[in-house]
Order: sequence, then C-alpha cells, then structure tokens
Amino acid sequence: MDITSPRKLVEVGPEWSTTQIVESLAQSLSGTGPALVFGPSPIASVAQDVTAVIPTSGSTGNPKFVALTAEALLASANAAHAFLGAKVGERWSLMLPPHHIAGVNVLVRSLQLQSPLIDSSTLGRGDFEYTSVVPTQLFRALNGDVALKASLASAKAVLVGGAATDEKLLQQSRGAGINVVTTYGMSEMCGGCIYNNVPLPGVEVKIVDGGTIALRGVTQAKEYLGSSVPLADNDGWFITSDAGYSEDGRLYVTGRIDDQIITGGEKLSLAAVDKFLTETFGFEFMSCAITHPEWGQSLCVATSGNVEIQRVRDALCDHFGRFASPKQFLSAIDLPHTSIGKPDRLALSKRFEMMDQ
Repeated sequence: MDITSPRKLVEVGPEWSTTQIVESLAQSLSGTGPALVFGPSPIASVAQDVTAVIPTSGSTGNPKFVALTAEALLASANAAHAFLGAKVGERWSLMLPPHHIAGVNVLVRSLQLQSPLIDSSTLGRGDFEYTSVVPTQLFRALNGDVALKASLASAKAVLVGGAATDEKLLQQSRGAGINVVTTYGMSEMCGGCIYNNVPLPGVEVKIVDGGTIALRGVTQAKEYLGSSVPLADNDGWFITSDAGYSEDGRLYVTGRIDDQIITGGEKLSLAAVDKFLTETFGFEFMSCAITHPEWGQSLCVATSGNVEIQRVRDALCDHFGRFASPKQFLSAIDLPHTSIGKPDRLALSKRFEMMDQ
C-alpha cells in the first residue's frame, strides 16, 4: 500500500448518529472507508495510513490537526484492554463526546471487543463493564446523580481523565464502590497512555528540561496535518506541556507548564491555585490571568460557590504570598469548561477582560 497516496477525509458532523460514527470508524480502521475528521477541517485528504484526525487546541486556542493511524489507535485499545483484563463480548458505555479522543477511544475499544456500544442515554445498572468519564462527571455521581453513581459502581472499571482529578474525589469514589482508574494522555498519544501512574505497554516516559514530561511509543500520532510544527523531536519524543516527575517507574503529573503566570515578578501555577482553593472552600474554583500594566499579568479567580473575596484573598496570600492576591473575582457563577470537562481558561479570561474595559 502506498501510504503517501491521497485518502479521502470525511468530516463527522453533529448530525451523525453514534451508530453511523461507529460503522464509519470500523470501515476507516479496516481501510475500506475514508478517514474521519472529528471536527471542522480545511484539509480534504490525507495519507493512506491516516485513519482519524482529531482537532485539538491548547491554551492559545490555535487549532492543530492530530493525524492518528489505525496502528496507533488499535495499539491504544489493546493496551487498555490488557491493563483492564477485558474480554471479548464485554461492553463499553459512551459517556463522552465522540469527537474527542477519549470518546473515539471508547468506540475503538467497543469494536475491538466485538460488543455493542452502550449509549449513555440508556444507562441502567449492569448495562456495561467499562466506561470513561471526566472528573466533573465523577463529582456529579457522588453529589446527587443517583442513577449515574449506580451505573459507575456496577462497572468493572471506570477510567477518569481529561483533567486532574482531586485525590479526595478519588478516595470518595472508591469508597462508594466505583473502581476508578486514573488516566493521563492527550490526542497526540491516542489519549490516555498512563494508567494509575503506570505507562501502558509500548509507551515510554522521560522527564526533560528540569520537569517537563516527554512521551513516545506505539500509540503516538503520526503528525500535525498542514503544519510545519513537528509532532516529535529528532529522537521521536513528544514533548508535552505538562510538568511532572518519575519515581519507581510511576509518573506523577504536577501541573501544566503553560498554566504558569508571572505576576509582580513571581511565578504562579493556575492549577495549583485552583486545587488549593477547591480543597480549602469545598467549591470548584477556576483561575486565569489577564494582561495588567503594573503586574504584567494579574490573577483573576472565579468560583461556582458563594464565597467572599476577602476570605479568598487571605487564603491565597497566606499560602502563596501577597503576590497571589486576585485582582478580580467572581462568585456563584457557572464556570466555563470545554466539552471534555477541562477548565476553559481562555473563555474565563475573556469574561474578565470585558469587565476590565
């Protein structure tokens, strides 16, 4: 097969049913159908070995188009099943958007187990063995969504990823009978490739530049389509935007490199701010930064709870220092998240910028 010859690329539209997506993905994986792009794309064709294209964007909002091969997608599914001890005929439930890599992975795994995909709208106790969720869904299951909690507790394993999961939430989930497996990864590595801090078979990890996580292996994407930016370095390592450390063969993620701001000449991690405030007050907090003529970047904080700004300021100054006092604050609001449940700091910063005008 000439992998450089053009292969048609078809956009998976919002009008597509889950059944239609699964059937088309099966054809794409087998090479009997066109490649699929899970979102708007300016590209009409790809190389023959490209099966799926996932548009992804970082904190800047600039999209990249991650090209995944069937080999990488199937390696990811097989490694996940080996870790979970999954067997043919066992079922996956789709609880995440099918256009995100975590949702695509559920579809591929369901095909690999030769079992019908369970639609999240028809959940019932004992309906499935495996599913993937984001921390927000896990939180809701433990805080009022009785049906979701029962479904997750009946599963053999529940993968949770897409964003950092609070340790207290993990303990509560396991105490409620939910067998939670933490996952870490990104579209460039076919989604989760680190389970419970351990790399899946065929995945390598190293720490570079004093704390940045680098990954490579069988689940790695081929390239960024239509971009001159290489996906990996000369040795094949994908350099992530995450900080962490490795100890006794286990990877620990401490935050994002690109969520650090400099305010008043001091470095401050937005993820660390969110984690500290959420644990301190018991509500979800989300922070961002906007340009400030005096401070360079000014810290802005929002929360879904009803908390007085002075209490937040005092807590942050005591824990991080006076430079961590937020310049703007919003309480009791609906915090913006991406479709996969990650904090949408870009949307939040735009809201604060409009307040500042």
